[in-house]
Amino acid sequence: IAPNPHYTDEIARRCMHEIYVPTMRAMSSAGRTFKGCLFFGLMLTDAGPRVIEYNARFGDPETQVVLPLLETDFLELVNAVIDGTLDKAEPRFKDESAACVVMASGGYPLSYETGYEISGLDENGQLGGAEIFHAGTRLKDGRLYTGGGRVLGVTALGEDTAAALERAYGAVAGIRFEGAYYRRDIGRRS
Repeated sequence: IAPNPHYTDEIARRCMHEIYVPTMRAMSSAGRTFKGCLFFGLMLTDAGPRVIEYNARFGDPETQVVLPLLETDFLELVNAVIDGTLDKAEPRFKDESAACVVMASGGYPLSYETGYEISGLDENGQLGGAEIFHAGTRLKDGRLYTGGGRVLGVTALGEDTAAALERAYGAVAGIRFEGAYYRRDIGRRS
């Protein structure tokens, strides 16, 4: 879900001072100045935020729930990174919430089968009321089939988290494939 109510202004400040800036300084001091997307996978613990992973790419489904809220032209931000002017950019986000539910193949992340036809999506692989991100799909003879463990990211917006979740789960209910599995507790702790 986004915005995440647990990522408060105080947590954001701690992350900036204890994680983000020290990481960038360490990379620069090692002669590894970074330009691009550095994804920080964080876990909030009783002792504060902790890094569980770094990726030099956008994380999914995290990105699938954040970028639909971005009002600023994404290309402007990419160009600002390239030009070294990101500090002057002012990203704007919609005053809404978003929820993403991942539909996976039964058995994922361990053993799972693929090749099952996906129904409920239009000819563009989308569904009204949600944005469908394809992760493990393949197109054959004009039909969509499962092709991986994480099959679809189903993202919906709403005026608040509850509305976004209702729309996302409503969209999930309209999509079918054999062995489809998804969590039913997304956003529950929010």
